[in-house]
Amino acid sequence: MPLALFALTIAAYAIGTTEFVIVGLLPTVATDLGITLPLAGLIVSVYALGVTFGAPVLTALTGRIDRKPLLLGLMGLFVVGNAAAALSPSYELLLAARVLSAFAHGVFFSVGATIAADLVPENRRASAIAMMFAGLTVAIVTGVPLGTFIGQTFGWRATFWGVAGLGAVALAGIAALLPSNLSKAPPASLMDQVRVLGSARLLIVFAMTALGYGGTFVTFTYLAPVLQEISGFDASSVSLILILYGLAIAVGNIVGGRIADRDPVRALTVLFALQAVVLVLFSFTMISPAWALVTLAALGFLQFANVPGLQLYVVQLARLHRPGAVDVASALNIAAFNLGIAAGAWIGGLVVESPLGLPATPRVGAVLVAGALGLTVWSGALDRRPRGALQAA
Repeated sequence: MPLALFALTIAAYAIGTTEFVIVGLLPTVATDLGITLPLAGLIVSVYALGVTFGAPVLTALTGRIDRKPLLLGLMGLFVVGNAAAALSPSYELLLAARVLSAFAHGVFFSVGATIAADLVPENRRASAIAMMFAGLTVAIVTGVPLGTFIGQTFGWRATFWGVAGLGAVALAGIAALLPSNLSKAPPASLMDQVRVLGSARLLIVFAMTALGYGGTFVTFTYLAPVLQEISGFDASSVSLILILYGLAIAVGNIVGGRIADRDPVRALTVLFALQAVVLVLFSFTMISPAWALVTLAALGFLQFANVPGLQLYVVQLARLHRPGAVDVASALNIAAFNLGIAAGAWIGGLVVESPLGLPATPRVGAVLVAGALGLTVWSGALDRRPRGALQAA
């Protein structure tokens, strides 16, 4: 693999770390800024919304910029956003800094996969893309726990300084290693994206993605306070538990891809059902440290196990219903993942602030996942309708 690909992987690692590390730091940030946990949870929602709406719009607007200058600009914006987060004297400025980082995140992954594929021979393109996205998985396994440990030891601002430093390393690597003559694909316009959103069949899958993936974030966003206030773990133990959770996510992502290869709808039906059950179980097991760890391992496995199937399914349906915009449909499904994160974190905040409190977050998350399960069964039934009926949809 060319060295330039490693620079892209480091960038993906930094971006993945900054997206999810805030989950382990919510109690620390809330205490330092004098805000409630639900307000701190909005830091997660605002970032995800920045990715959701910033990615398609900014990708369309920057389509004519050469790839290397664009990536350099994005990583520069990422470094500035995280440095601004570290320096933020108030909650409002921290939210604004997170939005800057989110804009860089959305466009980076929109164009990064194409660049990674162009760096290698045609028969190694899938491996190159997988390697770049491996930065995200490794970030969840190592970057998030390490960032949580740094934040709890030296303050949450130190974590953002560390992420900004990683972004600077990636920026230097891209500047030194990425070729300047990268090809540009014709950019997808905003109208292309609107046409995809006009397909009822694809909208069902986008809703499956948002509900199924976002349901877990009702609880995951507030995992640190749940572990400390209900399960009885010390704050110093949270980073170690996040390592366990991250390892389960990595395994689930691999296994989920394998079982979804032949029949994504059947795989998603089983995975969503199990995810809803495990979330309900966690509402009972969270009071026991040992059982909480077992349940969290299962929940981590299931949280990313549905990702490959959802992405594969939307591509399959796009080829049937919007064959000229398969890439746009795939990108919009990524936006749906982030919309789910934003909605899950926001709903979780409402639950925490309500009389139900922290213990109810898994049960509410299970309701969202059950909604995704119902949509999956419905979509599978539509798939079995005659071809003419499908085209009408």
